[in-house]
Amino acid sequence: MIRKLTAISLAIVSTLSFTAAGSYANPQPAAQASTISWPDKQQLPTFKQPKQLEVADIYDAPGDVKLMLSTLQGIVNRKEPRIYLLESKEEGKFKWLNDLDVDYKVRDDYFDLLKKFQKEIKGIIIYDPNVPDSVNVATTLAGLRDGVAVSPELGAKLKAAPYNFKVIEDLQGKFKDRVDAYTWEYKNLWKETTHRMLVGLSPEVSARPPANQPDTYKVVAQEQTEERDAKNRQVYDLDLSSFLEKPDVYVKFGDAFTQDGWGSAVHEITVKADGVEVAHFLPGTDAEKPFLYDPQSSQVSSGSGGHRFADGGNYFTYKFTPPAGTKALTMSVEMWNEYKVSATNDQPFSSLTKEPYGYLRDYAVANKAMVFWLDSNDPAEKELFEKILSDVKPGTPYLGWFSNDFQGEFSGVEVASNHGVYVLAADWFSNMTVFSGTKPEFSKPKAPKPVKLDNKIYVTYTFSEGDNLQYNQHRLRNLWDDPKRGQVPINWTSSPLLYDAAPAMLNYFYGTATANDQIIAGPSGAGYFYPAAWPEKALTDYLKNTKDYMKKTGMNIPYVLNRLNGENLPLSKANNAAYRDQYDVPGLFIGWDNFTKSEIVDGVPTSNIQGVGSVNDTKKALADAKAKWDGKSPLFVSLGILAWGMTPTDLANVTAELGPEYQVVLADQYFSLIRTANGLKK
Repeated sequence: MIRKLTAISLAIVSTLSFTAAGSYANPQPAAQASTISWPDKQQLPTFKQPKQLEVADIYDAPGDVKLMLSTLQGIVNRKEPRIYLLESKEEGKFKWLNDLDVDYKVRDDYFDLLKKFQKEIKGIIIYDPNVPDSVNVATTLAGLRDGVAVSPELGAKLKAAPYNFKVIEDLQGKFKDRVDAYTWEYKNLWKETTHRMLVGLSPEVSARPPANQPDTYKVVAQEQTEERDAKNRQVYDLDLSSFLEKPDVYVKFGDAFTQDGWGSAVHEITVKADGVEVAHFLPGTDAEKPFLYDPQSSQVSSGSGGHRFADGGNYFTYKFTPPAGTKALTMSVEMWNEYKVSATNDQPFSSLTKEPYGYLRDYAVANKAMVFWLDSNDPAEKELFEKILSDVKPGTPYLGWFSNDFQGEFSGVEVASNHGVYVLAADWFSNMTVFSGTKPEFSKPKAPKPVKLDNKIYVTYTFSEGDNLQYNQHRLRNLWDDPKRGQVPINWTSSPLLYDAAPAMLNYFYGTATANDQIIAGPSGAGYFYPAAWPEKALTDYLKNTKDYMKKTGMNIPYVLNRLNGENLPLSKANNAAYRDQYDVPGLFIGWDNFTKSEIVDGVPTSNIQGVGSVNDTKKALADAKAKWDGKSPLFVSLGILAWGMTPTDLANVTAELGPEYQVVLADQYFSLIRTANGLKK
């Protein structure tokens, strides 16, 4: 259980770790102002319980203000959680705040927070806008020096009355690039920071478009069916002549079915003005650069002859400027999958407009963690990343995320796993210094009623994203509040480490769960890692050390992702035995595949999850299962539900259309049925 906090002795508080680079850290006493508790066997620290909160709505604030206030929050909340920032409205700005049942006051002017807590701040750290990664160095310094991180513009304001802050560090002109910044940070600050956690945050994000900017895009081509296998790949000739009223034409490629992640894939583009070629390129080449107006979060792949793609809510935009007087403008584009092509004459807002952001920075500052953003797919950055990883003990958490979307995730988690470091996706988690001070007050759910084995198709639905702490805070809250939740059995993946990071959230989910809700552990247990990449002995030790989190949260079934080089793999004999012996699991979900199968591996029921991203996907997977079923013995079907694209209402509607040969069950029931069918003890 989490220990009730007191501040009676520095000897029992272990927040910071001081070490020489290249050696494991030993926990050391925290600073005088800290009341954070972090016993050796606890995965994440516990903050003092919040009693009263000063609240600022910074949703529409400039990025440098968000950065300043999140670093202020970390310093102030280190002693006692007193600041709460409204940074997201996805789940409703006040939902979680009101659930805390703590007195709070919303400040009309967010600078009032700075004035109120001015005496707890020793000065300012100015980052260099020309080297964005200096934002992360400034964040690290904020935690170590008790100063707020600010832009040069904010710095000028805060040096003057009524603040009169001194400059602790001015990073302008200090670094030439990303690697230079983090190399300096590693050499000069790493020895002062805690080595019990690592924090990976992008130094900046795309600014939000102006609220009053109209969307003038018009769709010129769109795939009408869900296509994922490139069978619709061809050259499409598009007429853009209606967009010649102004000098520039902007063409955006997006995803026609954003819920399933198979958007536009473009191999080659040719643009002609009155029959004369004015642009021709393959994505990812130098010839593309003059026309790529906004790459947003699209990616370039060498597969299929080379292509740029954008899935979900992502997109990419090209800008073409035909000669004056052009009468006809055409674009020939070789593309495939679920493309959506739109065009406009009006200059759109670009995601290349960047700004700093807050979110997890309060937690990094309060815990005096080193903050960095290194790409494991870049050789120089990977080398430095691995130096840092090699300096911490196996079982250390890496909070935050990675660059380059899926490529960054796969390689980043694998590299971290190689060093026995697990990942907690948390870069968009807000107010963790407050939520870590709440107390677990939930009751573990009762085991679901057993189901009698029959010759049926037994289906279990499992929502994805359980490795993701911010998913618990944002998207899961919306899914959980769906009015049709509870109508059909659903497994919800979650992180057992919410027990440390945000007990109030576990209190809410368990306190409002129905008999048709089961919460299981997300990838790959008490943290996100790939067992195949984790040092074998260290994996056994880690599972043993985190078993208590599985037990006290009631998440007795883990969902495991096991990858090497981006490919899903079955568990090795040794890794399977580690889960069996250390977690004492009734069964394991594994993978995110295009098939589902269940088998017994060394006494452990193991079920491959077939990922589905839409209602049509789900219906097809269920129909395919029935088509292969002989009707003479039970069939077990495990479907992974993409949390970003589907809802409990979707599943309730799909299930309502199933025949009597199907039965939807919870994870506990599912594995109990598999055990019975195979003659194993329940």
